[in-house]
Amino acid sequence: GCVRDSILKMPVTDVDIATPDVPERVIELLEAAGIKVYPTGIDHGTITAVIGEHRFEVTTLRIDLENYGRHAKVAFTDDWVADALRRDFTINTLSCTVAGDIYDPIGGLEDLGDRRIKFVGVARDRIEEDILRLLRFFRMQAVYGRPPLDIDALAACRLLAPRLTELSAERISAELFRILAAPNPADTLLLMQGVRVLEHILPEAVDFGRLRMISWLKTTAIKVDSVEPDNLRRLAAVIGTSTDNPDHQTTGRLRLSNQDSNRLAALIAPPITPSWDMDQATIRRALHNLGADEFRDLTLLAWAAELAAEPRHPADRTDAWLALIDAADTWTTVRFPLSGQDALDLGMAPGPTIGQNLKLVESWWQAGDFRADHDQCLARLKDIVGFATSYRNLHKELD
Repeated sequence: GCVRDSILKMPVTDVDIATPDVPERVIELLEAAGIKVYPTGIDHGTITAVIGEHRFEVTTLRIDLENYGRHAKVAFTDDWVADALRRDFTINTLSCTVAGDIYDPIGGLEDLGDRRIKFVGVARDRIEEDILRLLRFFRMQAVYGRPPLDIDALAACRLLAPRLTELSAERISAELFRILAAPNPADTLLLMQGVRVLEHILPEAVDFGRLRMISWLKTTAIKVDSVEPDNLRRLAAVIGTSTDNPDHQTTGRLRLSNQDSNRLAALIAPPITPSWDMDQATIRRALHNLGADEFRDLTLLAWAAELAAEPRHPADRTDAWLALIDAADTWTTVRFPLSGQDALDLGMAPGPTIGQNLKLVESWWQAGDFRADHDQCLARLKDIVGFATSYRNLHKELD
């Protein structure tokens, strides 16, 4: 991967090393050089070398004797071509010497130049070795590929898509979020829908236009530091707001954390939908109730939905949407002046009535644009408590 990304002048995060030396010899050489070594995957020929803060996976050349999903029975070899033939895609078979010479055993360099995502050997065979490769094909297409696509690969993906149910939710989720992280994931998800793949992992996906626009907003339209590409926001965008697809189905299928599940639910069925023409008082109330992060997310989703329906709109409309984001960026949390102790000090009995009355006061405080101070809010609470007491007394007299 590091060779592939270096050629494309893309950021390189990991450097993996291949060698014909067996793991025991690799460990011996590294320890002799004073380098820390961890046998992270020694049964499959991989050890991890640590130099300072950098980690390097060193893997012995190998061939597959038996292949069953993500685990395989391997034998070590000194044959670079044989090692390349066991890999998934041709662009992942490239290697580079210390001197910088590229080794291209099966034509991966040409495919990389053409941005062609092609399986090594027969696509169906490669996928059947590990069904996750089906999703990896679309992820690689999203990040590295260009049309036209490999017809044989698409046919194999369509044929084997029902077997995606064999994969764990965690593996599916990881690949899906990598696809969503691509610069323009909408085209790839549409492609997956066209070959009957998406229905097996994300049947809720319906709003590809909004996903395309929310991706475009960050990558092209918005130059705001607070707005970063966000995979969960993109997931919410493509799911849309259809009541036919409850968010709990998605969170359960993808095994999202409780935090991500709650956030996704809030984005799919928001209590407030921001609009470019919101007045300032309404904006402040929304920011108080939602928080800046959720308000920003919902603003971007609403803006993307508008762009999907009406791509062209005047510049002042864009300025209005940007003003909402700026309001979130500059928002300072305003603390409601009262607490439960204030209610107790008034002589209210502990219980749910305290929370209900405080909620009434807070709604009044918000309607007044947060201007009322502690004493004014306390006076309002006294009025509410006094009214409730008078009402109860009147009711008793009538009885």
